[in-house]
Amino acid sequence: MSHLPISRYIIAIAVATCGTALAQDTVRGVVYHDSDNDGVRDSGEAGVDGVGVSNGKDVVMTDAQGKYELPIGAEAIVFVVKPTNWRSAINDQQLPRYYYSHKPDGSKDSKFAGVAPTGALPASVDFPLYPQEESDTFKVIFFGDPQPRNVEEVNYIAHDIVEELIGFDAAFGVTLGDIVFNDLTVFPVLNGVIGRIGTPWYNVIGNHDLNMDTPLDSESDETFERIYGPAYYSLNYGEVHFIVLDNVAWDGDGYHGEIGERQLEFIRNDLKHVDKDRLVVVMMHIPLMSVDDRHALLHALEGHANTFSLSAHWHRQGTFFVEKEDDKLADHHHLVHGTVSGSWWSGLKDEWGIPHALMSDGTPNGYSVATFKGNEYSLKYKASRRPEDFQMSIFAPESVTTADAKNHEVIVNVFMGSSQSTVEMRLGDEGAWTSMTLTEREDPYFLALKEREYYLPPAAGRTLPRASKSTHVWATALPENPAAGTHVIHVRTTDMFGQVFEDERIIRVE
Repeated sequence: MSHLPISRYIIAIAVATCGTALAQDTVRGVVYHDSDNDGVRDSGEAGVDGVGVSNGKDVVMTDAQGKYELPIGAEAIVFVVKPTNWRSAINDQQLPRYYYSHKPDGSKDSKFAGVAPTGALPASVDFPLYPQEESDTFKVIFFGDPQPRNVEEVNYIAHDIVEELIGFDAAFGVTLGDIVFNDLTVFPVLNGVIGRIGTPWYNVIGNHDLNMDTPLDSESDETFERIYGPAYYSLNYGEVHFIVLDNVAWDGDGYHGEIGERQLEFIRNDLKHVDKDRLVVVMMHIPLMSVDDRHALLHALEGHANTFSLSAHWHRQGTFFVEKEDDKLADHHHLVHGTVSGSWWSGLKDEWGIPHALMSDGTPNGYSVATFKGNEYSLKYKASRRPEDFQMSIFAPESVTTADAKNHEVIVNVFMGSSQSTVEMRLGDEGAWTSMTLTEREDPYFLALKEREYYLPPAAGRTLPRASKSTHVWATALPENPAAGTHVIHVRTTDMFGQVFEDERIIRVE
């Protein structure tokens, strides 16, 4: 048998050919242990059984010899569902290569290049895997909307976010769409920067990652596919099953949130091979509440007791519990994730030349780290270049009088707070803890920044958007008749995962 090796740094697989290429309606191959790490299936390299392989609709499991067979259309992407304790090939930008693009004539001409012609379907499309130990406890980094317009904004990401993550002990990272801001030539520059973190990095397609010079949704992801592979796929790590969705439907003039029947079929077929008690994490770009066929997705998740989903797109952060449509569906936890770019890299620049980019709900730009333990998970937000314990902002007057204190509020924005959080405040070290009330309102710090912008020259930087009402702000009045002096306002919050965070602010009473 002779082989046609294809660099794992380009399309992530080794393709073996034997005799005449197969008919275009069937793809066959082997998922194998690449024991010598050369990206080519050599004699004696054993197949790996029980591995999912998909054509974007069907999902089949490899047999005892690692073989699979799938129907395939005129164009398709065939990909492996990464199994626990194995990894796919990874290129020098830390992008996993677990797929084969079948586009005999390549993508149509477009402003941004798509997939080059792949020619006839090879006789055997083989996928290398590499063993790795995976603990039941691991961390994942989540980015929302880095969205650089150009290389200058890639530099913001490098210095504001990536440098503090270099060497971070995570199983992998995920960007939740809007990887870039319409200029798709920025993809490789940004990939090079994020790759320096040193962990495998998966990507979700966003509305600003599309080829917008096509009228067809099916052709809008051609550049994404060339660089990252399929726009939807799944993988396993530890005891968790992850599904990445493409829920950006392009109509030639704009987009809306939709998953579509073919992708829903993939989800249903994929989940047939996932234990019912395993945690299923679904990652998308457009928030679930804005997706037309969201209830079809929730029905597809039926029977899986532990599910969680997250998106980005809104450039503000919020935790939602999607109400059940009927008695068969439990309420579903969905996080609309804050963004790396904050308010699209707007606002005054700091001493390092980086815009503060505060989001319109008062959440600073940043990222989050999820910790998975078996089928349980917790989340912690990390504001860029801030201490890890910076989990809230506390707003109060600089000074009040004893008589008038009760007429002033303490307002607390807990960046990843939810309706299941508790927030308490006390004045001084001996005061009683007072429960604060969740209230949907605009963040006072953001309003103050926005007001100051009116007095700045245009050269000061791109202006912030209008304030939005935050879903994670708590308020309460100051105590009645506090003693005169300088006091500390103490705030503590316990989130839905039982994590406790505390912070303080000084106030003078006259």
